[in-house]
Amino acid sequence: MEFILNTIFWTLAIYGFFEIVKNVIYIFTYTNFQSDGIYLIIAVKNQEEKIEGFLRSSLFKILYGKEDYLKNIIVADLKSTDNTKEIAKKMEVEYECLKVTSWKECKEMIENVNDN
Repeated sequence: MEFILNTIFWTLAIYGFFEIVKNVIYIFTYTNFQSDGIYLIIAVKNQEEKIEGFLRSSLFKILYGKEDYLKNIIVADLKSTDNTKEIAKKMEVEYECLKVTSWKECKEMIENVNDN
């Protein structure tokens, strides 16, 4: 019985170790803002009470989930009159794949995508 428990314990420990190594490699390799690929554009206006929770849950799912192909997230502010843009800007410092812009700058980025 002790052998079975030890085997299960060490199997789970080794699996956990490999998951940690995989996530560390993933973070250092794939979280820089890419110049090409798939972009997720989130348009927001006056959502200061919800924006941080929404972005954190979305980023968690994207960065630590199975969405390996999506690394470019743009938050386009639609002239919010509250602190939505400031909250998103604070999160931009924490997450390299996140970029916060105005809607006008976002449109310019989209129009110039073929120029790069």
